[in-house]
Amino acid sequence: MIALSGIGSLIILVLDIWALVSILGSAQPVTTKLLWALVVLLLPVLGLLLWLLLGARGAAARM
Repeated sequence: MIALSGIGSLIILVLDIWALVSILGSAQPVTTKLLWALVVLLLPVLGLLLWLLLGARGAAARM
């Protein structure tokens, strides 16, 4: 596994915080928000990528 350090870690942290703010500010039900927030917190890089691909905007685009 590639270890992130320095600026890479800072970028991931900022993007994860942005994802959490977006998740909590979305119009999704509370349980959906909680699940997405847990995914982003427990799996920072993968959770961020999943949120970007499958999150609220992804669900809205598929409708």
